[in-house]
Amino acid sequence: MKLHFAPTSPYVRKCMVIADELGLSDRITLLAASAHPVNRDANIIANNPLGKVPTLVTDDGVALYDSRVICEYLNDLGGGSLFPSSGAARWHALTLQSLGDGILDAALLVRYETMVRPEALRWADWTGGKLDAIRTSLTYLNQHPDVLAGPMHIGQIAVACAVLYLDFRFPDLNWRQHYPALATAIEPTLARESLKKERAVAA
Repeated sequence: MKLHFAPTSPYVRKCMVIADELGLSDRITLLAASAHPVNRDANIIANNPLGKVPTLVTDDGVALYDSRVICEYLNDLGGGSLFPSSGAARWHALTLQSLGDGILDAALLVRYETMVRPEALRWADWTGGKLDAIRTSLTYLNQHPDVLAGPMHIGQIAVACAVLYLDFRFPDLNWRQHYPALATAIEPTLARESLKKERAVAA
């Protein structure tokens, strides 16, 4: 398998965490990519018209995207249990994944607004709204830490990748200090080796 890869992408990290947990990472070749929202990478577009990472090309040559599809595919390929098969447990895990991904969506939009958009065109209210979405999501998780309990699944992994991205790009949020119940609840997931890895591609 081949994965269009950017080392700072939290969505790529989510996919690689799944691969590591299921013993599949050695079967994936990482393809260096530049998934810029303006200067788009033709190599990604050849497999994904959206031009976004992560994009996975399977052993059969089928392109899969986005991270939610790739993670579920890897779980199925590896015979994993990171996606509950049915019932309330499945909807809980998928909804928690959506919350984690939503935090990332908001964080990336802030990042693009402040680092990619020309300064004269930046909209402070837009940035403020996205940062507020991050804070209200963290507040919810802090008030309901029990949603992160139980055997590991895709929801916990998505939230873990989200808060690690906040550590990386938004350290001033000090999420551990301001949301201590969340910090305690997500720590068992963050402590896993698959979440600690620093990944890169050969030059």
